[in-house]
Amino acid sequence: MIISVASGKGGTGKTTVATNLALSIHGAVQLLDCDVEEPNAHLFMNPVMKRKIKANVPIPKIDESKCTYCGLCQKVCVYNAIAVIQKSEDINGSVLIFDHLCHSCGACMLLCPENAISEIDKEIGIIEVGDCGDIQFVHGKLNIGEIASPNLIRQVKEYINPARITIIDAPPGTSCPVIASVNGSDFCILVTEPTPFGLNDLTLAVEVLNKLSIPLGVVINRSDIGDEKVSLFCKENNIPILMQIPFDRQVASLYSKGIPIVKKNRDYAKKFQDMFDQIKDICKNVD
Repeated sequence: MIISVASGKGGTGKTTVATNLALSIHGAVQLLDCDVEEPNAHLFMNPVMKRKIKANVPIPKIDESKCTYCGLCQKVCVYNAIAVIQKSEDINGSVLIFDHLCHSCGACMLLCPENAISEIDKEIGIIEVGDCGDIQFVHGKLNIGEIASPNLIRQVKEYINPARITIIDAPPGTSCPVIASVNGSDFCILVTEPTPFGLNDLTLAVEVLNKLSIPLGVVINRSDIGDEKVSLFCKENNIPILMQIPFDRQVASLYSKGIPIVKKNRDYAKKFQDMFDQIKDICKNVD
């Protein structure tokens, strides 16, 4: 089973839910931190890293001895990652590759009439694999300046172990990195807060998951502040509220020290295990 933990906005407690859930489940568990731009699950899990793997993507390389500067590669690149300067009597032709815009689709190489385009590897980040006791841990770290995080996210997900219950800590928001993270999940937990911003972004996240046909439930963090509009929204849309976490000084203090709640408060360990049991029941009914 693959359970992703997402949120329409940052700062709702997504990583808190993902890490404490992973620590509370009875059985073989794996935690993947797919928030590759700012991974922080390792701060709470303290994994022992055993492997570090370079993450690469293919980008085009032009053999200008074969290139006729026809411009077809520029036309087929929908991401504007290629610019062709046409050859003339006064100007030598040239092809410019903007590798940060390249999505590694390979169309330019496949359609080049002169076979003047090949692909080379470009390093975009690293993947680290380790253990937190019995829990397998994987995360990715995107290189500074890189923008195509879904490429790294998909490579992190290649380490999903089907023999284990996999928890995916997704990036915040509803854009491409989130889609890459939650796609293929059996269930998605949306973490929100009872505020106007929380409700607005929860609504967007629910729309995304409905489009992807992924069953979902909601965890309301800091549940005793704000208003009841998030709860009302969930009721009106038949979305189960899996857990409510109050605005608790102990929770905040432990978080600030990088200590998961369940390690100091066993009541929360039972709550997270109960939530997992509820998710299993929901998934059975969906099947």
